[in-house]
Amino acid sequence: MKKKIAFICVHNSCRSQIAEALGKHLAFDKYDFYSAGTETKPQINQDAVRLMKELYGIDMEKTQHSKTFDKIPTPDIAISMGCDVGCPFIGRSFDDNWGLTDPTGHSDELFIEVIKQIENYIRNL
Repeated sequence: MKKKIAFICVHNSCRSQIAEALGKHLAFDKYDFYSAGTETKPQINQDAVRLMKELYGIDMEKTQHSKTFDKIPTPDIAISMGCDVGCPFIGRSFDDNWGLTDPTGHSDELFIEVIKQIENYIRNL
C-alpha cells in the first residue's frame, strides 16, 4: 500500500496545488498525493494553472480544487509548503517544511523558480 503524502498551505490555491500535481505527475507509482489548506479559495491560482500547463502539460483545474485538510484522507506524511504566510494548524506537527516563497502576485520567473524547487523536492522524496 502506497503512503499518502499531503502538501499543506493556508489557502490550498498555489504551492500545495502545484506539489500535488507534480507529485501525481512524477511519482504516482510511489505515493498517493493530496493537497489541502486550513482555508480555501474559489479557484486555483491562475498563474500556477497557466505555468503548469506550459511547463508540464498538466491542467490542474481538471483534476484538483481548493479543499480543507478535513476533506482528504489522513496522510502518512504531512509537508508544509512554507510558513511565510502563517503556518496552518492541522492537529499534528508537520513531517517537513519546504519553506517555499509564496509566488502569488509575483513574476513568472519567481513562479517557475518555486515550481522547479517543488519538482526537486518531489524527485528526492
